[in-house]
Amino acid sequence: METAYITSKGQLVVPARLRRRYGIKPGTKVRFIERDNEILIQPLTREYIRSLCGLLKSETSVTQELLKERAKEKDREEGRFAKPRSR
Repeated sequence: METAYITSKGQLVVPARLRRRYGIKPGTKVRFIERDNEILIQPLTREYIRSLCGLLKSETSVTQELLKERAKEKDREEGRFAKPRSR
């Protein structure tokens, strides 16, 4: 387990062993995740971002799905505002 101190400016120095292990270099962004009574620090390295590529990939096009949904909404709107037929 590694420990570090927070400076008077609120800065935290990540121990060198952890920086090397997780590829944290100057300019690397980190994400702070609050969970229960914990704060998790997750480096957003190129490797991490690459691991997310394709994660949400779908067989269908998002544009096509939106167009279909809009067509359904349009049909509902037209049906709702259609004039009643006189007998």
